[in-house]
Amino acid sequence: MDDRQFKDALYEQFARIGHALSTPKRLEILDLLGQGERSVEVLAREASLSVPNASQHLRVLRSARLVDSRRDGPYVYYRLADSAVWRLWASLRDLGQLRLAEITELLRSLSADEGLEMVDRLTLWRLAQDGQVSVLDVRPTAEYDAGHVPGAISIPLEDLERRLSEVPRDQPVVAYCRGPYCVLAVQAVELLRRHGFAARRLRDGFPEWREEGLPVEAVAEG
Repeated sequence: MDDRQFKDALYEQFARIGHALSTPKRLEILDLLGQGERSVEVLAREASLSVPNASQHLRVLRSARLVDSRRDGPYVYYRLADSAVWRLWASLRDLGQLRLAEITELLRSLSADEGLEMVDRLTLWRLAQDGQVSVLDVRPTAEYDAGHVPGAISIPLEDLERRLSEVPRDQPVVAYCRGPYCVLAVQAVELLRRHGFAARRLRDGFPEWREEGLPVEAVAEG
């Protein structure tokens, strides 16, 4: 194999990954799988896809070795193939925010934090260890069970208004969800402030917390 043949073959393999990342829905699926393993049916529902369409996208991601799968009875579950896949998505996300003004404009629509600083991961961990804040996880319960910030209270956003009595009022609240572009925590902060809570949100989300190597708790099965 000469130099040209080698390079063509090599870059063709790299292009498989680029092709797998080339649709918005496949990027959304990778972002969802960053929270933990999911069935095809759950991914389809959360990404607003039909099950056949979700399966088709997952086949492309699996062909590029970005996701792995396992079967449990009639269900097939998918997960990220490696933590490097999450870092690839996070790097693409950060590059997009750096280079594309359209993303900056979209982020301005997340107005809950206007005029207030968000809380970074290390600050939240210090405040939580010192008992100076209540930490609120507003993701779906299954995601909380798979892994969460130690000591976080689990109240999915859809249940928050009717369960406000479970949120301590004697100290500030920091809400978090799936990442910097997840609107669940933004909406939670807006709701909490309307009800008189001192609330802010984590700058990013649980996957970034885990990738930082900070402590994680999970709910034991059974």
